[in-house]
Amino acid sequence: MKTKAMLDVEGHLVRAIESVDVSWIHRTYWEQNEFVLLERFLPPAVIDRCLHDMEQLDGDVHRNYVPGHKQGGSVSFYSIKEKAPSLLALYRSEGLRSFLSQVIGTALHLCPERDPHSCALYYYTKPGDHIGFHYDRSYYQGARYTVLVGMVEESEQCRLVARVRTGSSPVEISETRIAMEPGTMVVFNGDKLWHAVTPLGPHERRIILTLQYVTDQRMGPLNQLFSNLKDAFAYFGPAVFVTRSRSR
Repeated sequence: MKTKAMLDVEGHLVRAIESVDVSWIHRTYWEQNEFVLLERFLPPAVIDRCLHDMEQLDGDVHRNYVPGHKQGGSVSFYSIKEKAPSLLALYRSEGLRSFLSQVIGTALHLCPERDPHSCALYYYTKPGDHIGFHYDRSYYQGARYTVLVGMVEESEQCRLVARVRTGSSPVEISETRIAMEPGTMVVFNGDKLWHAVTPLGPHERRIILTLQYVTDQRMGPLNQLFSNLKDAFAYFGPAVFVTRSRSR
């Protein structure tokens, strides 16, 4: 049964999707080697509901630090599922997933509920918070697609840096610096986009929602181990898996 949050979010999303040219977005996505930027795509009504829910998650932010690569805060899917119905409704939206499937050109599925990264929040709230260049590698048997959504953008320095390959030449690369204003959305194939986030300045704040979708929900045992280690030590802390076992 769909909750009121799901119905409200779904209605706003359907209207937003109806207002854009999906075929143009699909072409742009493929012309840019499976990457597209949609500025202020999500309507304010959806963002406002999500921001209201996020107030309940302040105590769930896990600070992480990987020397030479990243520092910041993260909130896992398990906390979002428990306390943030509008964020959960956005991730599970059938309308949004259908739209993304059309953009990418293949059917997308939600990640299994054991994946704490399937729907998560990234908090850049202390000077120097950042993440170095990386791919969002898929540990699943199929491809994994990342959707980043701007929730809070109160920074002049902290930017998503995307190295986007354009055209057919393997050396034709454009580096794009993106301000993730509330509602702005980027969609990309995690194995193809080399991207980073520049350091946060003093007295600044930035919060990003990440949504992960896959073409195949299966994951081998060795990849599951690597995925768990990455999430435990680089994002959510080892305690996240205690939370997962309790939520089953």
